Amino acid sequence: MSENTNNAPQVKRKPAPIDFGKIFRDLRKHKRLYYIALPIAFVVAAFYALSLPNFYACTVKLSPEISSSRTNAGLLSLASSFGVNLGTGGAGLGTEALFPTVYPDLMNSVDFKTSLFPIPVTIEGNEEKNIPSRTMSYYDYLCNEQKSPWWSKVIRGFFGLFKKDKKKEEPKGLDPFRLTRKQTAVVKALNRKVQCKVDKKTMVITINVLDQNPVICATMADSVKTHLQRFITNYRTSKARVDLEYNRKLYVKAKARYDEARNQYAKFSDANQDVMLESVRTKLVDLENEMQLQYNAYTQVSAQVLAAEARVQQDTPAFTTLQSATVPVRKAGPSRSKMCIAFCFFVFVCISIYVLNKEGDLKPLLGL
Repeated sequence: MSENTNNAPQVKRKPAPIDFGKIFRDLRKHKRLYYIALPIAFVVAAFYALSLPNFYACTVKLSPEISSSRTNAGLLSLASSFGVNLGTGGAGLGTEALFPTVYPDLMNSVDFKTSLFPIPVTIEGNEEKNIPSRTMSYYDYLCNEQKSPWWSKVIRGFFGLFKKDKKKEEPKGLDPFRLTRKQTAVVKALNRKVQCKVDKKTMVITINVLDQNPVICATMADSVKTHLQRFITNYRTSKARVDLEYNRKLYVKAKARYDEARNQYAKFSDANQDVMLESVRTKLVDLENEMQLQYNAYTQVSAQVLAAEARVQQDTPAFTTLQSATVPVRKAGPSRSKMCIAFCFFVFVCISIYVLNKEGDLKPLLGL
């Protein structure tokens, strides 16, 4: 008998139907709690949102030139990842080390961020209030002109009580290898303010800059674009510029040797015009041959200099600006209305959970 009882199939209990009417009545029963908590939540959220400073955003888009050799290098690396060796024949294949997908890492480097420190920025004044415009470096602007919420000042002041008094570190110069604490903090701030993204399909570079001042925001977006273009141009043309400098040195030496050989030939020829000795003729022929050799070397090096100059121009990348920097008219944030609505909704959900749990409606609602 007991075996039959144990082997009998167990009947699953059906969850009790949810009584939405009872839930609504229970919530309405505690409406006074909502009347008290929601206005307080709104005031707290508004106070928090109003304490946050406004910030603006500026976006710049670039399309870099990608030569066929660089495209082939990318195809070679893709093929090698599948174990296929297409070879490295052909000039320029596999030599490109700065593909556009690396630009975000480049802009996040300390060297690039510290190169933005000396950029001059201008805080516009107000003629009606007799406030003059001020020009300073971007580093000084980030150190002295940034607004912050009141609680951040309170926190810094509180923790400052426990720190020993130290002399303010005033570096004599900027050394990216050894930054001071203040410079490190500015670099971290730049990591949040200046960002770069690259579309892997179209290779379009998007530079986003955030700042509390709309004019400085647009100024820095344009400056970051210029710095990035300059760095990439210097990298792409570095080998060609080294070759050009070397060929120019050879040109100077070749020209000096040719001028010397020509002067020696002219002097010897003028001094022995009426002399008919065979030794004089032989010496004159030797000097003429030497002058011709130096002239041939001179013309060859001249051609190499012209070719090197053309190579520098050829390797200089071209950038198409798809979207230029413009002064933003509207702020990008913070969205104070959304913050207030989100905080009030969160408080409403928390109160509702508390009421439903208190009235015993939470477990049936969750199906427990």
